[in-house]
Amino acid sequence: MKVKEEHLMKKFKDIANQETPKSNLVKDCIKAFIVGGLICDIGQVFSEIYGNLGLGVEETGAFVSMTMIFLGALLTGVGIYDKIGDFAGAGSVVPITGFANSIVAPAMEFKKRDLFLAWQQKCLL
Repeated sequence: MKVKEEHLMKKFKDIANQETPKSNLVKDCIKAFIVGGLICDIGQVFSEIYGNLGLGVEETGAFVSMTMIFLGALLTGVGIYDKIGDFAGAGSVVPITGFANSIVAPAMEFKKRDLFLAWQQKCLL
């Protein structure tokens, strides 16, 4: 029995190694760094704009946070943020927009499922 288990484990590891996508760590880190940096640069641009409008430091920070969360939620809602995440990996998760994505994406999935369930119930009635 033990020989059979070892054979199955070896076969499983071989299949897992074949199916696991290979990643280039250096390339992935560079993409994450660039995209995460661009997201932060966008936040800095909004910070400068709000600061030039005469807002104080605390108000500027609050408005930048609200703007970035809104943009992250909007991009998630129209399906763009997922593409950014596929390209950049962790670079899109770390900034505040990743927070917005983590809140909106499950809500969008629930809405799709809820609409499907509502459609099923209506068809069955």
